[in-house]
Amino acid sequence: MKIAVVPGSFDPMTVGHVNIIERAATLFDKVYVAVMINDAKSYMFTREQRTEIARLSCAHIDNVEVIFDGGMLASLAARLGACAIVKGIRDEKDYHYEFEMAQYNYRMNQSAQTVFLPCDEGAREISSTAVRERLDRGEDISDVVSVNAIEYLRSII
Repeated sequence: MKIAVVPGSFDPMTVGHVNIIERAATLFDKVYVAVMINDAKSYMFTREQRTEIARLSCAHIDNVEVIFDGGMLASLAARLGACAIVKGIRDEKDYHYEFEMAQYNYRMNQSAQTVFLPCDEGAREISSTAVRERLDRGEDISDVVSVNAIEYLRSII
């Protein structure tokens, strides 16, 4: 069985993230979406809320399981038996950051290769930061967040 991990802080998960996860689900038998912690970030949503948003957003994908992990990605991939870490790339800035992370993760766990998937053209401008800004301004987010997660998001804001 080919297992992949799609990691992220997902604060919150966007339709761009979901698109990458859907595409990964066609390439691998099992995909774990790992809601993780990045100590360099401050979060709008708690880890429990981020995990629930991700669960709701991915509920329609049969071979996807959403989990939370507060540890190192390479260790998580090893524990799950993952052969791949899937990362979405929007632009050169994403690529350069993710390339460095891929090299680190490979040094820590050579059994899991990093796979980069370019985002859909329409998702290049969608980011969790932009969603949070729209939420702060009280703007509509129905075009950037999964329809399954909108009601939950509204209930916690």
